[in-house]
Amino acid sequence: MCAILLSINPIHVENIMNGTKRYEFRKKACKRHVDKILIYSTNPIMRVVGEAEVEDVLIDSPEVIWEKTEEKSGIDKSFFNQYYENRDQAVAYKLKNVVKYASPKELKEYGISNAPQSFQYIEDACV
Repeated sequence: MCAILLSINPIHVENIMNGTKRYEFRKKACKRHVDKILIYSTNPIMRVVGEAEVEDVLIDSPEVIWEKTEEKSGIDKSFFNQYYENRDQAVAYKLKNVVKYASPKELKEYGISNAPQSFQYIEDACV
């Protein structure tokens, strides 16, 4: 099993937790197979607030990814287009079994001092 930590805006985190956002979009895919995503809510929360299993990883052109994910994207088309502007490839992690932690965790509990810009492997979980 392999886990990654993703920095996510608190608005998107809330939408992941309430089920309206079932996909997490990224510009590049991880090189390793990822089973779990740890969700780090950025400023002002600045804590790991939950986790989700990765059901699938979709990699294609932004147009195709939008067609496949639009209904449960949790974002609007203009935000999506802006994020993938001038990009040939889009990545969408399909999330399932989302868990909100009762007590959010600090990064230091994972041996991490700074929030990642894109993602960070959680080495203890990647064996």
